[in-house]
Amino acid sequence: MATTRTIMTGADIDRSLDRIALEIVERNPGLEGLSIIGIHTGGVFLAQRLQARLEAAVPNVSLPSGTLDITLYRDDWSLISQNPVVKKSDISFLMEDRRVILVDDVIFTGRTIRAALDAIMDYGRPQAIQLAVLVDRGGRELPIQPDYVGMHVSARPGERVDVLLHENGSADLVQFEGP
Repeated sequence: MATTRTIMTGADIDRSLDRIALEIVERNPGLEGLSIIGIHTGGVFLAQRLQARLEAAVPNVSLPSGTLDITLYRDDWSLISQNPVVKKSDISFLMEDRRVILVDDVIFTGRTIRAALDAIMDYGRPQAIQLAVLVDRGGRELPIQPDYVGMHVSARPGERVDVLLHENGSADLVQFEGP
């Protein structure tokens, strides 16, 4: 029988985002040439929160930001749904010579990130891409590792990690569902 338990509260999420923002500032002094892109859906809200923290940490900086839908770039989209729901990608800045912070809520197999990399390349060739995730649940099928992680969780296939955010009408929580 599966049980659901909270593994991060709103305060834990805020602390993790504060730490990730600090690590980004340390690795990218002055944030010059940096942009931030959130993957639909959970990554978009986390990217917005990170952007606010980064801009607050470095005076007089305004980071270009965008949102990315990777639905049609997935190698398994036809297995997920015959009629996939496609959201809007919105990247209104040039990629060339920029360092991009790509943000998602949970990394599991790496397939979403691989699809996001393909989608980003259709917008141009950035100087570098760094990956920030709130939760790394392990179980990679592709050799993709995040640069910034809020929390590591060992979850087996069939177990779930759900990031619930107030932007979606929920309380800020990360829940783990498993035995």
